[in-house]
Amino acid sequence: MQFRFEARPTPSRKVFWLSPLVAIALSCLVAMAIFALSGLAPVASLITFITEPVSTMYGFGELLIKAAPLILIAVGLAIGFRANVWNIGAEGQIIMGVIFSGGLALAYGDSDSWLVLPGMVLLGLLGGSVWASIPALLRIHFRANEILTSLMLNYVAHFALIFLVHGIWRDPAGFNFPQSKPLGEAALFPVLIEGTRANLSILFAPLAVLLAWLLLKRSFLGFQLQARGVSQSAAQYAGFRADRAILVGMLCGGAAAGVAGVAEVAGPLGQIYPSVTPGYGYAAIIVAFLGQLHPVGILFAGLLMALLYLSGDAAQMILGLPPSIAGVIQATLLFFLLSTEVLVNYRLRRSRDLSSGGSIA
Repeated sequence: MQFRFEARPTPSRKVFWLSPLVAIALSCLVAMAIFALSGLAPVASLITFITEPVSTMYGFGELLIKAAPLILIAVGLAIGFRANVWNIGAEGQIIMGVIFSGGLALAYGDSDSWLVLPGMVLLGLLGGSVWASIPALLRIHFRANEILTSLMLNYVAHFALIFLVHGIWRDPAGFNFPQSKPLGEAALFPVLIEGTRANLSILFAPLAVLLAWLLLKRSFLGFQLQARGVSQSAAQYAGFRADRAILVGMLCGGAAAGVAGVAEVAGPLGQIYPSVTPGYGYAAIIVAFLGQLHPVGILFAGLLMALLYLSGDAAQMILGLPPSIAGVIQATLLFFLLSTEVLVNYRLRRSRDLSSGGSIA
């Protein structure tokens, strides 16, 4: 007997939406197994791992700060993913948003004009979009794979930031550390929740969710993008241009990532560092698929992923585990998410060996 995967004629929508919950449940079981092997009470440790980071108002503010860029970037990426446009370069697009907006903030560091912050947001959006347009144009004109080109551009952007922070942007009073001068007061988002670091930039996330929902569900352009994602040949036959979908998909992801970069430097950081992003561009890919590429689903998935970021610190301080446990659980979640996604669209069937004259079961 042999086994093979067979495509399901009509995948269940109910199972489609339940698959992320199954992946989360299986990841919790793996986490409890790790806690048990470490000599800890598995259930109590899991509860501590999940609840401790948000047990205070300050912790809740940190959750919002971590979740906002993840949601913002994931929503932008999901628009492209729905059209089969695979932007893996959000990490570099965040950095370019930082470079474009940070240049303005440093140039007008002593200004108290209210125009500085809106200008930073616009330049950050422009920087991310420009960086995302490079793999888009390479795909359109030279048929270069956007996965590879967008991924490689991450390293180019990172080294460009290192060059600036170690060079002309280095703070003369920073004891030779690779960092810029602190940004001026006019270049910082105001705090929204007193006693926390949660600032005005967290509102970009729900705004992005609303705009993406309107684009995908209430606009003809959104219909075109999703039609291309379902069937490229059918979309082309109906007159939907593939080049337009590639450009729009990449630009949406780049613009969202660029604004997320502005939110980091003008929000909790207040300065420009080489490590300005802790991998948000890559983690947002998990968030997008955990939310099933739906704006509302991404909102909840982003909160969960942000909680995992914060739980690493709780695991180290309270449970005595290395903070890398959070990365292990993130990877486990992605593994189970991809596994359940396969089972949504395919089923495992037993078949007879055709070479011996058997028939397929």
